[in-house]
Amino acid sequence: MQTITVIGAGSWGTALAFVLAENDHNTLIWSHRQSQSDEINSHHTNSKYLPDRLLPESLKATSDLQQAIAHSDVIVLAVPTKAFREVISNFMPFLNTPKTFVHVSKGIEPDSLKRISEIMEEEIPAELRSSIVVLSGPSHAEEVVLKHPTTVTVASTDIEAAKKIQDLFMNHYFRVYTNEDIIGVELGGSLKNVIALAAGIVDGLGYGDNAKAALITRGLAEISRLGIQMGAEPYTFIGLTGMGDLIVTCTSVHSRNWRAGNLLGKGNSLEEVLEDMGMVVEGVRTTKAAYQLSQKYDIEMPITTALYKVLFEGLTPKEGVDQLMLRTKKHELEDFKSF
Repeated sequence: MQTITVIGAGSWGTALAFVLAENDHNTLIWSHRQSQSDEINSHHTNSKYLPDRLLPESLKATSDLQQAIAHSDVIVLAVPTKAFREVISNFMPFLNTPKTFVHVSKGIEPDSLKRISEIMEEEIPAELRSSIVVLSGPSHAEEVVLKHPTTVTVASTDIEAAKKIQDLFMNHYFRVYTNEDIIGVELGGSLKNVIALAAGIVDGLGYGDNAKAALITRGLAEISRLGIQMGAEPYTFIGLTGMGDLIVTCTSVHSRNWRAGNLLGKGNSLEEVLEDMGMVVEGVRTTKAAYQLSQKYDIEMPITTALYKVLFEGLTPKEGVDQLMLRTKKHELEDFKSF
């Protein structure tokens, strides 16, 4: 049995804490809301994010960040990308010994264009972090707590640290692979949210399976183009954190990004969509970051560009699709011939 802390009691953080507690680890989950911690401790539920699901009685919760950090040498960070720097800043006064950090967020910071592991390297001194590990893959929290078969990847430049985290999470319904390509794993997990927003728009417009299959396939092509240029391994993008995550996020009603795109396709404004969702839609901020990355690296990303214009420049979803369909003709594989 290991002691583990999960920072963040949203749906994904709670699902991962569920797995860890099920694996008989001494697991503590931190929430910034006392009422949520009290509910988990008293009723073994998290009704806001995972309604109608009982959590293991052994899973404990706290809203005391100092207690959460002191609890374990393994810290799982399950907070939205936009909150990452703030959360780290809040717990740094309590971080006195090196710890292994596992992040499970799927986003890129706009403007700085930092991946989450890069933010962690900036904000946490090297002497206080044993390793940084990324956990990502096609995994909806709602299905994990039902113990439906799920596969994910853990990636780190320290492969022994990745193997350690693999051992903590793996069981008969939650299978974990290792990977050393932290760049590709982070980019695949983040950029698929952009394509999932676009897939939701396609469904909201009523365009059907042909259009969505094309969108997913060409979406993977532009994710791969950018990722390879940034130093990722090409084969990562046909793995769990590339094609796997892209499929599940573009096709499932559990996907916040797909649902948000679907509402946009049906004519709702971005402000209305975000208010209606009531939860973080990572793909919106990541679309801005992905567009900025395409400009920085001079990589053609037509789906990302069209979505950026829909979200931030007033282009209608229908106009965005028309622009994609009327682009200059080209060879399907011409972008990959140099790799």
